[in-house]
Amino acid sequence: QVQLVESGGGLVQAGASLRLSCTASGRTFSNYAMGWFRQAPGKEREFVATTSLSGGLKLYADSVKGRFTISRDNDKNTVYLQMNSLKPEDTAVYFCAVGRTYSRSAGNYDYWGQGTQVTVSS
Repeated sequence: QVQLVESGGGLVQAGASLRLSCTASGRTFSNYAMGWFRQAPGKEREFVATTSLSGGLKLYADSVKGRFTISRDNDKNTVYLQMNSLKPEDTAVYFCAVGRTYSRSAGNYDYWGQGTQVTVSS
């Protein structure tokens, strides 16, 4: 079993930055791909970013490319999402997830955190 705890969400103005963190416990962190997804009210959960086991490979949703950066520190069992130039449309609950497959698809992730709220005001 893997437990994931996200932190770092909050209320910011458009153009600001936030860094989300997700710390894992329960399994060998470096054996898993890590991803970030988000879900806005009334919308389906959508892919944001993912990184491979070593952190050498990364994928981003087109909507966040160039503004968000995913990184991981396997020694700290933590994955980060640095979010710059935030927009109101980035408002959502952000979830981290772990899976054996480096993928944009939520179905490929086995464990999920509880989510952290990010609200961007205009």
